[in-house]
Amino acid sequence: MKNTAVTFKEAKAKGEKLTMLTAYDYSTAKLIDQAGINSILVGDSLGNVVLGYEDTVSVTMEDMIHHCSAVARGTKEALLICDMPFMSYQASVYDAVVNAGRLMKEGRANAVKLEGGVEVEDTIRAIVNASIPVCAHIGLTPQSINAFGGFKVQGKGEAAAQKLLDDARAVERAGAFAVVLECVPAKLAERVSKEISIPTIGIGAGAGCDGQVLVYQDMLGMFTDFKPKFVKHFANVGEIMTAAFKAYDAEVKNGTFPAEEHTFKIDDSILDKLY
Repeated sequence: MKNTAVTFKEAKAKGEKLTMLTAYDYSTAKLIDQAGINSILVGDSLGNVVLGYEDTVSVTMEDMIHHCSAVARGTKEALLICDMPFMSYQASVYDAVVNAGRLMKEGRANAVKLEGGVEVEDTIRAIVNASIPVCAHIGLTPQSINAFGGFKVQGKGEAAAQKLLDDARAVERAGAFAVVLECVPAKLAERVSKEISIPTIGIGAGAGCDGQVLVYQDMLGMFTDFKPKFVKHFANVGEIMTAAFKAYDAEVKNGTFPAEEHTFKIDDSILDKLY
């Protein structure tokens, strides 16, 4: 059954946990979709793990549309959510609606995600009123990394914890169908999850959330620049890939690849007639 914004809300009502993973290309999207993951997020994390930037700030609308459309071609059952990149929604509500529309029309997304709480309440409401489902994102919001002064856990003090709860209520009030909680103390995330009616999707926010999301390169051990505390390696695919690359390199250089079974044949009589 196709996952939608509606089925996400229904899952929370039934107490069913939700799963989400990132993807940035057709082949990976197909594998994730076939595994039964509820949602695929084309995250602006592609700036880090695909494009090699130090942060997500440099990612453009064109980047997001390009990768989202590729993922869409490999996705059938998962809910496809696409990140709105930095400055695609901050300047004005008009820009936000237009850019969200582009991600739906050109990127073939099923929903968009944007960062912020109370300060983007009107923006979320306008996008939702344009019949575009919105997933919110609060806590550590990577596009604000320069303002935060680094990747830091959010909501640890009383004022910060209240701000997080206020943000969660604001995005729910605005019509978001779900909200990502990133780098939030587990007990606070659990409290937020109980306080609002929409699903909470945690990343570094503990098991009390209604679902979880990870960057697929992180959970497969493929991205080694750094490993956040909240990441678990479900497989060391990076090591397997490196070993395979080395084996290929060796076999080509020692002449054992390609072997006879990897080649195509031609009748010797044809070769004899060549001049």
